[in-house]
Amino acid sequence: MDSDLYRHIKEEEACAKIHGWDFSHIGGRYEEENDLPWEYRAEILSRLAPDMKLLDIDTGGGEFLLSLGHPYENTYAMEGYKPNAELCKSALSPLGIHFKEGNADRIPFEDASFDMVINRHGDFNAMEISRVLKKGGLFITQQVGAHNDRELVKLLLSENAPVPFPQQTLEAAREKFERAGFIVEEAGEHFGSIRFYEIGALVWFARIIEWEFSGFSVDRNLAQIENAQRQIAENGSVSGRTHRFFMVCKKA
Repeated sequence: MDSDLYRHIKEEEACAKIHGWDFSHIGGRYEEENDLPWEYRAEILSRLAPDMKLLDIDTGGGEFLLSLGHPYENTYAMEGYKPNAELCKSALSPLGIHFKEGNADRIPFEDASFDMVINRHGDFNAMEISRVLKKGGLFITQQVGAHNDRELVKLLLSENAPVPFPQQTLEAAREKFERAGFIVEEAGEHFGSIRFYEIGALVWFARIIEWEFSGFSVDRNLAQIENAQRQIAENGSVSGRTHRFFMVCKKA
């Protein structure tokens, strides 16, 4: 690998930090989630009325929540990752959005507080969600599945790299919510595409998604990075499959 390319990927590795859930740093150098058969935001808005109490679990920096345009006095958010929680305090609380730090196993709100709970790519606990929802309330989620990015993980790590969350499937999630007394009104699972056009973007991504690319670093995996770079040079990109699932659950 020539020195300029090595310097470039080391710089991408060094700057691989994220606040909220903002991937704009690699915008134009990769693409994903452009082939989902559902539109998560539209699914929420089609069921959300202005007077409903809405909670977003694992809100990140609140970017998606703000995009819904829900009345702030009826909007609630929760985040457990400290840097994102601090971001939420500065971005959401001054607007009048009710924000609390917390995790999925102990949601820091009272019983039967909400008409709708949403969660995009975050952790969840079916019993806790049932506790904070009103009777007839909805839980709407889009999740990253167990088999997400596996081709890219194998490319940068090894063929034998373990699956970090093997139970993260639609079937398993449906079973949890049905056991918790929910009716699953709508559900879907999809294997889509993710594609990288530039090696620095792939390095940055692998460092950010550290739970999938466990132990990855430029120096430890330089031979695999060089292989990926050759594929990009020959084919214009490297690609893999995304794994997503979606559910709308109603508290009976």
